[in-house]
Amino acid sequence: MAYGFYGWQTADIKDALGLTPRDYYDLLAQLWSRETCAPRMRADWTPENPTLGQCSVTAFLMQDIYGGTVHGVALGDGNYHCFNVVGDLVFDLTSEQFGDRRLDYTGCPAQDRAVHFAKAEKRERYEALKRALYARRAAIEAESTERG
Repeated sequence: MAYGFYGWQTADIKDALGLTPRDYYDLLAQLWSRETCAPRMRADWTPENPTLGQCSVTAFLMQDIYGGTVHGVALGDGNYHCFNVVGDLVFDLTSEQFGDRRLDYTGCPAQDRAVHFAKAEKRERYEALKRALYARRAAIEAESTERG
């Protein structure tokens, strides 16, 4: 299956459950919402563009799962678009929000979780998305255990 997010072709790392970033994209696509979207973008969020405003909360969740670092592409308006770097692997589960615009993922500064989560609303969005994602993971793990 073809995906549209940056780095999908090589995103083959697996977590303890055997899930890849592609698997997490599939799970998150069911969980991203207006409520988990950055407040400044909520008016433009739609189910047709579910990755809009989800970059930092998603990238830090992927860091929790795979390790590595979160980096940010400077967008020219004072904001950064967050993505993941794990070893030599670079992937951005929320790149589709930019449509045909191609981002330059080279030489981007690392992003500090403490700085991002100093904003209570961002930390709350991250926690809400994390709870929902980990509930889905637990269901997958239980299903896998039942199958033997």
